[in-house]
Amino acid sequence: MLKIHDLYAGYGKSEVLQGVSLEVPEGKIVTLIGANGAGKTTTLKALCGQLKCRGSISFQGQETNGLAPHDIVDLGITMIPEGRQLFPFLSVKDNLLMGAYRKKARPVVAERLEEVLELFPRVRERLDQFAGSLSGGEQQMVAIARGMMACPKLLLFDEPSLGLSPLLVEQMFDVVRRVTEQGITVLLVEQNVFHTLRLADYGYVLENGSIVLSGTGEELLGNPHVRRAYLGH
Repeated sequence: MLKIHDLYAGYGKSEVLQGVSLEVPEGKIVTLIGANGAGKTTTLKALCGQLKCRGSISFQGQETNGLAPHDIVDLGITMIPEGRQLFPFLSVKDNLLMGAYRKKARPVVAERLEEVLELFPRVRERLDQFAGSLSGGEQQMVAIARGMMACPKLLLFDEPSLGLSPLLVEQMFDVVRRVTEQGITVLLVEQNVFHTLRLADYGYVLENGSIVLSGTGEELLGNPHVRRAYLGH
């Protein structure tokens, strides 16, 4: 579904990504793990058209490098950003409706809203509240629900468990799994390496802007370098 080849991107004169190549097959959960500063979020921003980059980004056979962010969204790529970035003084319902600006999502807003609320019953209970009044875990659910309102084919998650309690972390990974059951492909950036690799079909390890390892989630969990560098074993 998504193929990245020899991608270079950065900020100003600082080039963060050094020839990154990876693939995300349709219907799978693929994860990108690495330390802070490795280039994980930079990769997601490049995919969304938020950064100028060199190299090839192909989504369902169409080259997307150089497209505007709203055109990339229209193709079916949506990102759940780090820190949630909700509109705090809008109601939860209005936040969800803001996610349905993709052309293909607009005609089916009512149906899509009901589907999303079936997946997130807690969000249904909070529809009339200000988004900023919710707990961190509830806000993360709203952020994911808002992303799903765009009827995406590919969801990019940037650190969805950040700042959540251990119990909510478990729930968050369960939500990601349920998202794929809706037919949505997932690229997951996450520092909670153990939970991520248990969930992922395939993973890539990014260090200093380059892919240094790849394999199934199970293979990476058993890899000595991954265990030493990211699991403390």
